[in-house]
Amino acid sequence: MKLKILALLLTLPFFPASFAQEVTPSAEGSSVYIISPSNGATVSSPVHVQFGLKGMGIAPAGIDVDNTGHHHLIIDAPLPDLSQPVPSSDNYRHFGKGQSEVILELAPGQHTLQLLLGDWLHRPHGNPVQSEVVTITVE
Repeated sequence: MKLKILALLLTLPFFPASFAQEVTPSAEGSSVYIISPSNGATVSSPVHVQFGLKGMGIAPAGIDVDNTGHHHLIIDAPLPDLSQPVPSSDNYRHFGKGQSEVILELAPGQHTLQLLLGDWLHRPHGNPVQSEVVTITVE
């Protein structure tokens, strides 16, 4: 199995550009939002962040199912390039197993949180499903 995956990865650069650029559509009217903490909240660390999604379902990364995706939490950073897979770093957290909440250790001060739904390949959908930015203060 590992050899098949390696062989596929090695051949990806040779696929036509149209294959690489196909964009996964999002369901019409879908939305993602942060349930808690609420915008303007003052909280203590660790911070329990809960994710909400309407109009689509959750599927783990690597599983291609129509009208699904998985969460990416953006912390203290702008939206990434929406034409590329979501980067992975301390500012761009992936929840590719289908998680819908996280406990975050955040330093005291003001922080911003935003959700971006990604498809099975961690790419934003054709009509990106992103939340409003939530600003919190950690005491």
